[in-house]
Amino acid sequence: MAECDLRTEQELATIRAWLKETYGIDASLSPLPGEHDLNYRVTATDGGEFLLKLHAVGDADELDMQVAVLEHLAAKSTDLSISRALRTRSGGVTSGIELRGRRTARLLSWLQGDIWAKAAVRNVASAESLGRLLAGLDRSLEGFVHAGAKRLYAWDIGRADMHRKHVELIDGADKRAAVDAILEHFATTVLPRLATCPMQVIHNDANDYNVLLDEDGTVSGLLDFGDMVETWRVIEVAVASAYALIGAVDPVGTIAALAGAYHQVNPLSETEIELVFDLVKTRYAVSMCMAAKQIRDNPENTYLLVSQEDVWRELNRLQGENRVIAIARIRDACGLAPIPQASAVVRLIEKNEHEFAQIIRPSISKPKVTVFDFSASGPEVAQWANLDAAEAEARIMAQIGSEEAAFGIGLYGEGRGIYQGDAYETSVEGARRSVHLGVDIFAPAGEPVSAPFAGKVAFIHDDAVAYGFGPTVLLEHEIENGVRFWTLYGHLSRDSVAKLSEGQAIAKGEVFAAFGAAEENGNWAPHLHFQVVTDHLGLGGRMHGVGVGDQWQVWREVSPDPSVVLGLSVPVSVIVPRDKAFLVRERHRRIGRSLSIAYSAAPLKIVGGEGAHLIDEEGTRWLDMVNNVCHVGHCHPRVVKAAQTQMQRLNTNSRYLHDTLVEYSSRLAAQFPDPLNVCFFVNSGSEANDLAIRLARAYTGNRDIITVDHAYHGHLSSLIDVSPYKFAGKGGEGQASHVKVAEMPDLYRGRYRYGDADAGRKYAEDVRNQVAALAADGRRPALFFSEGILGTGGQLSLPEGYLREAYAHVRAAGGLCLADEVQVGFGRVGSHMWAHELQGVVPDIVTMGKPIGNGHPMAAVVTTEAIAASFANGMEYFNTFGGNPVSAEIGLAVLDVIRDERLVHHCRVIGDRLMDGARVLAGKHAIIGDVRGHGLFNGIELVRNRETQEPAARELDFVIGEMKRKHHILLSSEGPHHNVLKVKPPAPFSAEDCDRFLDALDDTLQRLSV
Repeated sequence: MAECDLRTEQELATIRAWLKETYGIDASLSPLPGEHDLNYRVTATDGGEFLLKLHAVGDADELDMQVAVLEHLAAKSTDLSISRALRTRSGGVTSGIELRGRRTARLLSWLQGDIWAKAAVRNVASAESLGRLLAGLDRSLEGFVHAGAKRLYAWDIGRADMHRKHVELIDGADKRAAVDAILEHFATTVLPRLATCPMQVIHNDANDYNVLLDEDGTVSGLLDFGDMVETWRVIEVAVASAYALIGAVDPVGTIAALAGAYHQVNPLSETEIELVFDLVKTRYAVSMCMAAKQIRDNPENTYLLVSQEDVWRELNRLQGENRVIAIARIRDACGLAPIPQASAVVRLIEKNEHEFAQIIRPSISKPKVTVFDFSASGPEVAQWANLDAAEAEARIMAQIGSEEAAFGIGLYGEGRGIYQGDAYETSVEGARRSVHLGVDIFAPAGEPVSAPFAGKVAFIHDDAVAYGFGPTVLLEHEIENGVRFWTLYGHLSRDSVAKLSEGQAIAKGEVFAAFGAAEENGNWAPHLHFQVVTDHLGLGGRMHGVGVGDQWQVWREVSPDPSVVLGLSVPVSVIVPRDKAFLVRERHRRIGRSLSIAYSAAPLKIVGGEGAHLIDEEGTRWLDMVNNVCHVGHCHPRVVKAAQTQMQRLNTNSRYLHDTLVEYSSRLAAQFPDPLNVCFFVNSGSEANDLAIRLARAYTGNRDIITVDHAYHGHLSSLIDVSPYKFAGKGGEGQASHVKVAEMPDLYRGRYRYGDADAGRKYAEDVRNQVAALAADGRRPALFFSEGILGTGGQLSLPEGYLREAYAHVRAAGGLCLADEVQVGFGRVGSHMWAHELQGVVPDIVTMGKPIGNGHPMAAVVTTEAIAASFANGMEYFNTFGGNPVSAEIGLAVLDVIRDERLVHHCRVIGDRLMDGARVLAGKHAIIGDVRGHGLFNGIELVRNRETQEPAARELDFVIGEMKRKHHILLSSEGPHHNVLKVKPPAPFSAEDCDRFLDALDDTLQRLSV
């Protein structure tokens, strides 16, 4: 055995004996790397794993700090992914050991995972998880004080100016210059702002060898508290970012993700957020100085070289980023406006919109404009790409002339494929600048250009390269409160620009330049690129005219939509499509969190629909089996045409006479028997049900409502009160005093079940009980609410006779009965137009919504003349949009399609096919406990045991997820136990669609049982 191996084995034997004596642990040991300490992985014979740290004699305060902080965190934050100290047999957290001299030993819990630098999976989500961990850590460290943390520490980048004396030790003049410039900027610009920021003890060393990741790339642990120091809090974010971005495709995006996640847990100040980018570069500068010094002092310690080969490469990448854009992206990730002054500029421009001068053709007050589509996805993209400047000019001018337009325009926000060459590359691979930041105005060369508002010439630049801007001018404008912005004019003529000088005043409406010809404007067809600029990014006359689509939320603030300046009669901008992650983020920021996102783990971005299918942004077709709203099919051409035609003609409120409203009310009322012949038109099922309550109270003089358990009838306050699904659930306020809840008639798992011929009467007895309970208090019901099939109850078909008996009890007490057809109406049940007809009853009030307009927001209430007359009590009922001409035309079109495409019969045929097929599957898969429904409103209830009927909610989640993932079929769950597969597709759902669903369900259930 070699001498070094013998020594190592002797040391390991010493440690094993010490572990047994001190902690009572029998274990094997594996040495780990370390800069100053001896570190070992300890694997106990019982499988437990630990980290053993043997500290050399050194700074006692520093070691005591590391001990104290783990004790502090153990008491304050048990959920942080950090090591915990194990106590010795005598109760201590440290102990002495003789090994290469006297050392202090600590045994810590072992954290699972791979170090960041060697992890197989690390991505933006990894950075976010690190940000959250550090934020939680720093919140727990607030108030922690220790003498060891008050040191003047070379690795505290808040003291970066101490390293300027080491810059000369760095090899390479370019490196020295870069580091010196960063440290100079730190001393003069960063440090004064940093001094206003919060200070506390921080970890200070979340480097890529101190952070652990699990197999999914999520942070699973943070190691080594030896670099802790009391300094400015934001340095924690900067240090971690400096390592997290190593090798990342988008370094600034990684910084932003980490900072944004940190900010969500431990909010940073605006100043801190704006300093992160500079501090990351400062960390690199300090690292290069420290490495140069340490390598000079100790060239044989290779640990000192860990990660140093990455530093210069990553610093170079950051140096190539535009600093303003980088800071803007970090601000955006933290929920701040990317460009702080942008909103003020836009507001002030909009405030003064009536004062602007026209940029071209001022003599034409309302110019007609030709709009060109140069987008990368446009129908003529290939044709434009093959034209040279002269051919493009000829085509553009010909189209303008044929339309008798004053000029043409190219759109703001348009993603274009025509921008070629390295000039449009960014530091992020694959992220080209391709989204248009201005508006192109096409007119012949020499066309005069006027200033829309007064200003001065700020920058002049001749971008004399192929497909560049050519001669370019930026005018600076100052408006109220000292707010400044710029307007950019590109592709000008050299002669006109030659007459200008920087600082020259330009009056509003003054002609100051002219359009350039192709040979001088970058080889484009003659046009003006006009752009509003809130921040010229330090580029001056070299300001960009196109931005990055994936960063559009930043670029749109750098250069806002110029529509307000131009004031044209046509849209001059388009919506820039964004990826799903961004849309989710913005929904969470801009839209109430109570609105959930379907399939939130892997949401869909839906851009189109056809029949029973939804279409995502990649063109994938998804079979939609939960959308009873688009009843006659997504984007049915007959309904779409009806809406477009009427909208082009007129849309106003229903106080005016209009043939369509009267025709529609007649057609709709004709779908019901007498005496249901009076219509009220509203905009949603919730409005319809709310109005129904008012009608019932007006007619009966009573206020109390009887509803069925687990029902849902709408989102208005009055309807939450009559919806046990809401008021008895999470966030609900409980049952209101004016509401009585009747037992839900569930033939599968209720008190009275399949085979009980008298179940309907028995369940209706509880309605009678609720009526009796009201009577005992001297009250009577105003209204009984029920659907013809119980949707949120689990797609429950009502037992025969239930509504007949229930209605009788309520009417005997002077109450009215309502059929809520919002979910189940318009022929969905197959055998009838309305689900309540399955029960052979005639309600007093019927409410409709969802399918009534095939996705258009409209709804209706149909009732008797007597009930309607009682509501005409002097207080007018008026609904601004209810019954408007467009809605009426859409409603007529829906009725026509149901009739002409025989959709009621179709729902019956396909519904029977689906339920027959599902019952066949129930014979193969014991997890199917019940199949029920009518037409295309069905429920398939999953249970773990048919005898006990234990709900299989978790299994249903798997089924829904797999049907989406593997088969592109969209489904959802229903019922009190969330174990009912809800089926309610658009009515055009075909036999082929049905068979596809059944085959997919069979496949999924087979895999579920494996």
